[in-house]
Amino acid sequence: MKATAKDLRFCSKKLLDTVNRGEEVVITYRGKPCAKLIPYKEDKGKITKHELFGIWKDNEMVRDVDRYVRDSRKGRY
Repeated sequence: MKATAKDLRFCSKKLLDTVNRGEEVVITYRGKPCAKLIPYKEDKGKITKHELFGIWKDNEMVRDVDRYVRDSRKGRY
């Protein structure tokens, strides 16, 4: 379903009801797609792998995390 920014402002309850039924709503601003309302799905207790997850795992600077934190705080106290 498509809706305008004006619809979002004045008919937000109707749009949320549409999303709760499982539909996606594309919000347009001046005729161009701007945002998408999609149903919220809650993942309880499930850890998802994000592309940035574990970004520091192979970094030599943080092999010893305690030392890294201590060194990064030097000069502040």
